Amino acid sequence: MNTLTLALETATALGPALPMQIDINPNDSGLPGISQLRTIVGAIMTIGLILSVLALIVSAIVWGFGANSSNPHLAGRGKIGVLVSCGAAIICGASVTLINFFWNVGQQV
Repeated sequence: MNTLTLALETATALGPALPMQIDINPNDSGLPGISQLRTIVGAIMTIGLILSVLALIVSAIVWGFGANSSNPHLAGRGKIGVLVSCGAAIICGASVTLINFFWNVGQQV
């Protein structure tokens, strides 16, 4: 018998035996310590936001010193620091929404 024919017959015979749909959802009670982990992640998000504010303040001060001392390199670094700190705050604030969005995209694949 031909190998291709044997493979097709085997796949046809096993077709109904294979599960048609697998449905697995995240389980928030499957492991001990999940609630503590959520608390830790929330605390890390808070630390990230606080550090973003600190970086924004320091970057604005550097930008101001650079602009007032006619130092374009220092002013440029301050501007970049302001943008980076604002971007970090956006990512920290939107992290849960981003993860949920991509989780939902992954569920539709």
